[in-house]
Amino acid sequence: MSTLAAPTALATTSLPSRDRLLLTAAMALISLLSWAYLAHDAGRMAAAPAACPMCLPKTHAWTSADVGLMFLMWTVMMVGMMTPSVAPTVLLFASLQQQRRAADRPHTPAALFLLGYLLIWTLFSLAATLAQWGLHAAALLSPTMVSTSPLLGGVILIAAGVFQFTPLKNACLAHCRTPMNVFLSGWREGRTGALVMGLRHGASCTGCCAMLMALLFVLGVMNLLWVAALTLLVMLEKLCPAPRLLTRLTALLFVGWGMFLLIHR
Repeated sequence: MSTLAAPTALATTSLPSRDRLLLTAAMALISLLSWAYLAHDAGRMAAAPAACPMCLPKTHAWTSADVGLMFLMWTVMMVGMMTPSVAPTVLLFASLQQQRRAADRPHTPAALFLLGYLLIWTLFSLAATLAQWGLHAAALLSPTMVSTSPLLGGVILIAAGVFQFTPLKNACLAHCRTPMNVFLSGWREGRTGALVMGLRHGASCTGCCAMLMALLFVLGVMNLLWVAALTLLVMLEKLCPAPRLLTRLTALLFVGWGMFLLIHR
């Protein structure tokens, strides 16, 4: 462990500018392509809901193809939303690997770390798809994938707000905000190790953000303005200098909004 810890103070500057630019550009491209896909589907939904495979009427029971399309949509959405927020951690991981390469030690590509991270969000996408399937079967979502039940919307909002105060939220957010500490305490060698570290980091970030993603059932699964707002909120939680203040303010907002829906339903 000490051989890894020695160069970490310069980790953020040890990655050559060209490598940093290429890696940043690759992650930006992944995110942009994901958002382009979502915008394309949102445009089809707005222009011709009846012809949009994502716009399923309440009376239509899902087929296996419908489940597959929804799973694809959720996966693309999570990739587009979460890649920007994990980019600093991926660059840090690449810097550490660059240090190892300079010291003639075994090193692995940062892409494996990113792959592990996104695999966790793919599993989350499967869970979200199954949840949406159940809500659709219960006729609790509109054809545009917005909650039709003020009770459901209020409960989700209040649950998301309460979760912002929990120790689990604080622990997961602390993990996401301090990846260097996580690398130092849980470093794993080799390609499998890089993948495992990505999986672990993805699991912590999912624990931190899963309830925020559940808000999409209230705000609109394909409402890109809300998707963008949640993306910004996730990034602010990880990067702002006062995360506790931010989480408490959003918690109060969610709880107040949820209570409003329950009172006026």
